[in-house]
Amino acid sequence: MSPKVCLAQNPEADELLANDMFALLLGMLLDQQIPMEKAFSGPKVLADRLGGLSPELIAEADPEEFAATMAVPPAVHRFPGSMAKRVQALAQAVLDGYGGDVGRIWGEGDGAAVLKRLKGLPGFGEQKAKIFLALLGKQFGVRPDGWREAAGAYGEDGSRRSVADVVDAKSLVEVRDFKKAAKAAAKQG
Repeated sequence: MSPKVCLAQNPEADELLANDMFALLLGMLLDQQIPMEKAFSGPKVLADRLGGLSPELIAEADPEEFAATMAVPPAVHRFPGSMAKRVQALAQAVLDGYGGDVGRIWGEGDGAAVLKRLKGLPGFGEQKAKIFLALLGKQFGVRPDGWREAAGAYGEDGSRRSVADVVDAKSLVEVRDFKKAAKAAAKQG
């Protein structure tokens, strides 16, 4: 049974995320400089526009046509051209490194090994990789030994600091409040 996901705050988009781990990975990639709900709705928009969603379909798409698909209003991302390149690079990395099976990224090894593989993906820096590892552990039952430690503060039980902690509309507000407070504290510090 798939987990109940509330990242896109849209039932159809969330159902895709719950059932397609490549879609979830793409949502995480898109989650920058746009609202979380728009980022995690992006895979559903792409699946609808492309007639499917797979690493092969995206990696093998003509780059100009794919960028145009990302840009069709409403655009999948605020920066459709640059994000189209990142999405295609991620899809190619999943094909080349994992035979198209994203589950192989987190399927073996401890939390530190999984974090290292996530950080090796295009568009995944330290913070994004830790957040995604926490999301896998908290909401998808992917819990290699030491995953909480590898995810750092994002792995803390009961925290409300990232997408990994969003399970409904109320927790979304709590995460947003945490981020606002953290930004305010950083400005004062």
